[in-house]
Amino acid sequence: MLEFIVASVLLIITPGPGVLSLAGVGSAFGFKSGVRYFFGLFIGHNLVGFLVISGLGALLLGNPFIRTILMVLSSGYLIYLASRIAFSGSKIGFKAYSHIPGLKSGLFLQIINPKAYVVSTTMYSGFLMIENSFLLEVLTKCLIANLIWIPVHVLWLYLGVLIKSLELTAKVQKSINYFMAVSMISVVFLAMLTTF
Repeated sequence: MLEFIVASVLLIITPGPGVLSLAGVGSAFGFKSGVRYFFGLFIGHNLVGFLVISGLGALLLGNPFIRTILMVLSSGYLIYLASRIAFSGSKIGFKAYSHIPGLKSGLFLQIINPKAYVVSTTMYSGFLMIENSFLLEVLTKCLIANLIWIPVHVLWLYLGVLIKSLELTAKVQKSINYFMAVSMISVVFLAMLTTF
């Protein structure tokens, strides 16, 4: 069980589309709007877990056409977001939306998020914990994963809100923008490597 917990922490805490966009929503629109987006990500996270556990995720991702469509949608979104961040000037550039994203936006992002499928597949198909009860093992893993996922994502939301409240110099703000943009592009390349 300890191996599963350590692996889950490492898989969930690493920056991906969900946490980076959640920080962006918190920075651009504040904590309340971020909470709505958070719940969309949370529902999507568990939906992707269900797709992986049920085998539907394997059927979807096993189809090269569907896998390519998901990768194109996800990569396009992340590249768009990275460009908005990088070229936003001296303001913190998390804002990448013309509307306030909510539950639907968070849910949609998780469904097209390749990292969500990789993380769920790793967590639910590896680390045998309970030999004689598949249902008990899945429920235990789901509980542990959510107990890790929730505080990690609340922390990222809080960091986005905190960055918005800081009065940083233009140079520091631009550096943060470039770092965020490079991080988003790195996620695209890592996702491509693990998907294809």
